Amino acid sequence: MNGFSEKVSFIWSIADLIRDTFKRGKYQDVILPFTVLRRLDCVLEATKDSVLETYRQYKDKIDDLTPQLCRKAGFAFYNVSFYDFSKLLDDPKNLASNLKLYINSFSSNMREVLEKFDFPNTIDKLEQSDLLFLVMERFNNIDLHTDKVSNLEMGYIFEELIRKFNEALDENPGEHFTPREVIELMVNLLFVQDKAQLTQEYITRTVYDPCCGSGGMVTIAKERILALNPKAKIFLFGQEVNPETFAVCKSDLYMKSEDGKDAENILFGSTLSNDQHKNKTFDYMLANPPYGKDWKRDKEAVEAEANNINGRFAVGTPKISDGQLLFLQHMISKMKPVSDGGSRIAIVLNGSPLFTGDAGSGESEIRRWILEQDLLDAIIALPEQLFYNTGIATYIWILSNHKLEARKGKVQLINASSFYVAMRKSLGNKRREISQEQIKEITEIFTNFTESDVSKIFLKESFGFRKVTIDRPLKLNFCASPERIEQLKTQSAFINLGISKKKNAEERQKEEKAGREIQNQIIEILESLPDTLYQDREEFEKVLKKAIKASDLKVSSNVYKAILTALSEVDENAKICVDKDGKPEPDTNLRDTESIPLLDNIEEYFKKEVLPHVPDAWINQSVRDDRDGEVGRVGYEINFNRYFYKYTPPRPLAEIEAEIKAIEKDILELLTNLIPKE
Repeated sequence: MNGFSEKVSFIWSIADLIRDTFKRGKYQDVILPFTVLRRLDCVLEATKDSVLETYRQYKDKIDDLTPQLCRKAGFAFYNVSFYDFSKLLDDPKNLASNLKLYINSFSSNMREVLEKFDFPNTIDKLEQSDLLFLVMERFNNIDLHTDKVSNLEMGYIFEELIRKFNEALDENPGEHFTPREVIELMVNLLFVQDKAQLTQEYITRTVYDPCCGSGGMVTIAKERILALNPKAKIFLFGQEVNPETFAVCKSDLYMKSEDGKDAENILFGSTLSNDQHKNKTFDYMLANPPYGKDWKRDKEAVEAEANNINGRFAVGTPKISDGQLLFLQHMISKMKPVSDGGSRIAIVLNGSPLFTGDAGSGESEIRRWILEQDLLDAIIALPEQLFYNTGIATYIWILSNHKLEARKGKVQLINASSFYVAMRKSLGNKRREISQEQIKEITEIFTNFTESDVSKIFLKESFGFRKVTIDRPLKLNFCASPERIEQLKTQSAFINLGISKKKNAEERQKEEKAGREIQNQIIEILESLPDTLYQDREEFEKVLKKAIKASDLKVSSNVYKAILTALSEVDENAKICVDKDGKPEPDTNLRDTESIPLLDNIEEYFKKEVLPHVPDAWINQSVRDDRDGEVGRVGYEINFNRYFYKYTPPRPLAEIEAEIKAIEKDILELLTNLIPKE
């Protein structure tokens, strides 16, 4: 087995052994942990004898042998068991117990990782099904020694296996694996402006991923910096909520360094509800959070922080069904102050965070905060069908709190949706990939910061608008016709006259009887009114009030309003209804809104865009923004497609007509040929 694909196929073929015992979605419970265990077994093989000798020599003399055993092993972990995969298979009767002993003989840091795989239960299930020996034997046949499989290739193997597991589950497209070329593009965009600083001698930088999966993003970021500057000290940090991928990531990082510091900085748990790197800030951050995945399990903790002015989510929270913007806020909270060098962020999101949420909503307020703080540097639209588990459109957001001078106050949009090459063989939903040349081209477009067909530059305020409420006057006619009087009987205020809430039956009956009498009196009053159509509410009210007063009946304000509502109808030709101050009353059914760009003057926009169409309209001055107190609620959205839309005029009618006639001619010829000749 020399090729990468051949190794992956061999490991994946183990599914054939377990398919009758484990469901398809549970293959990873066996294949992933045993792949990790086999890799650990192989990388420790060369130093195993030396480790065992040191352990036997000093185990009763030194309390903590960890430093000595790690030094002998050549890694930040070790195993003091006599067993390896071959020796375990030599004793098939005791394989299960010996395998558990072997796992428990790893150093405490590696045991903590392996515990996330729930090995004991998996071993017991395999043993009960007489599969343990067969699975171990199959894994023993693949050589995962470092001289056969490099750390880089092993990372690819882990990632490809995880991709296959996600594909097999097919439960949540939001749980996706990030293609390598996307990570490489993100890393390019993240570092390209800092090349001068990154090539300085003896620099130290930190890289963080809040949902790090198998660690691909932070690993590639570190490799890129070290390629620029081999003397740089790069420290990786991450957090992962999925126990299996956490274990893969951490074990892989332990095998990639002698000191194991990067692995120790990968912590387990939900980033949103339990930030394991609290109070830490980082130089560079990358992430690909789940798309469209709810945050119900984190709701209590997130809302607690949202209600705290110093909390990560104090600006606002998105709808419960999608937590992408929560991860973005979390990453912004991890930015270093500009005085300490500042930070840069690259995050992959779907289209939802660009425009979901109306003015004043949580999503809009988050976008508003990001843009008003001038943190958004660029957004790059990626090709569709780029990810393994979803074919939807995705976007890379680049954020920075120390923008280059030329980019301050501005945002660059890059439409790279056509920058792809078709794959010879699709992988799940992934049918396209970005070539190295295209990655370089996109990076240059970002760096050049000039406008073109695929690059647009905007002032940050260009994405903002004020949602202004537009009112039009209420115009009603009134008539005490039998049909309208009948409508009064459906009004709740009128109905409630005949309903009592008293608990005592006698008192309730008495009150309801009195109410029905009032109802009858009101109907009698209305029936006594002239059957005249009034187009002036003031005139009609004079007649109505006079009749009520003459009957000596006291009518409550609620019932009086119900009478007016029942006896009225909208009438464009009627006189405008005014309030007690003589101001026009708004017709709520005609109420509308206008989204006026922040850079436009509200009054001028209103005169130009609204009044020519509805001359009697006015701006509702009472609807104001909660933050700045000005008229209209402020909203922010980035309608990406609008900025790159190109109008394609329809073909000339003569051309279309000629095409139709040609088709008709072809059809007639075909039909003629079908008719048998006599």
